[in-house]
Amino acid sequence: MSPVRVFNPEATGPVLLVCEHASAYIPEQYGHLGLADKDRLSHAVWDPGALETAEILAKELNAVLVNATHSRLLYDCNRAPDAVGAIPEKSEIFDIPGNTDLSNVEIHNRIEQYYTPFYDQVQRSREALGGSAVIVTIHSFTPVYHGEKRDVELGILHDEDARLADAILQSMDPENKLVVRRNEPYDASDGVTHTLKVHGVEPGLLNVMIEIRNDLVTTGEECREMAVMLNALIRKALDKCGVTMTEKGK
Repeated sequence: MSPVRVFNPEATGPVLLVCEHASAYIPEQYGHLGLADKDRLSHAVWDPGALETAEILAKELNAVLVNATHSRLLYDCNRAPDAVGAIPEKSEIFDIPGNTDLSNVEIHNRIEQYYTPFYDQVQRSREALGGSAVIVTIHSFTPVYHGEKRDVELGILHDEDARLADAILQSMDPENKLVVRRNEPYDASDGVTHTLKVHGVEPGLLNVMIEIRNDLVTTGEECREMAVMLNALIRKALDKCGVTMTEKGK
């Protein structure tokens, strides 16, 4: 299986969607990394609801979507190769036995097998859109983390370039009852903006990371409702930023 997938490749809009934690798949050769059966679909392994929401959003925005096809526990594609959490030995409350005491060769192999193809594909897809590309990454997060309830329902995250995040927050419909906050439940200091920095900030492109509380995207209908809302929100924000959207076939 390829470590990276391109969805809606014929799209002609300026937005490039990226979903780094789209999959819970761990190849048999890794023995489930030592995880118990009950933990293999937990948030530690992937971002539930993120991919389905991103796929619908890709259609709504006429956008290409690039997503990883493996669990972030094998390699977290939103982390640089030298990042401590790129191949985590512990994620949330879960120990990851299959990631402990890896040799330099094993680490290098994970990077070459999972991170490099993903990075290269995002770069190719970004460059194909030209200098007006807009990078939007889609994630989900847990309602409870280390025993603490999270009230935020939609997080709008950014690194040093806040242009698109600002526009999204300014474009929120006052009738929308979602609890929406800037840089929650994470921010750049947590190391979560690698994709934004490499593919958005450094090339000077508009970029934003969207975090959805995963109890809001547990069904296909919920994912659709979230995607439709995000589509309208992103379009308003991009209009504020002077970005012209294109519809399918144009």
